[in-house]
Amino acid sequence: MKPELVYLGWVTALTGVLWVPYILDRIFVRGLIDAVGYPANPKPQSPWAARLMKAHANAVENLVVFAALVLAAHAAGISNNAIAASSLVYFWARVVHVLAFTFAIPWVRTLAFAVGFFSQACIAWHLLAK
Repeated sequence: MKPELVYLGWVTALTGVLWVPYILDRIFVRGLIDAVGYPANPKPQSPWAARLMKAHANAVENLVVFAALVLAAHAAGISNNAIAASSLVYFWARVVHVLAFTFAIPWVRTLAFAVGFFSQACIAWHLLAK
């Protein structure tokens, strides 16, 4: 399998499991009944869990772009070292982004997001330049 498709799988898997820690926090903070119900005045989640929820939403939003680019390149038969490297970099940028967002490390979070964006831009360039 082409590396960019492998990293698309890894990015998708990462995005798919990001909800688990903040749901466990919700159960711990609110109790199981309120966590699965619709309490009138729910207790707020822990600050780190609230940040992880935002990081997860950001990961979902960016997965749409990354997946579309990788799959379009694959459908067009475009695969090269730059696309493979950009996919690898994108995956690790997303790992760093979610950790920096969750643990409130602002400059690292912003840098990781920018690295991910430029990785997507590189894939788009190679896709559209053909």
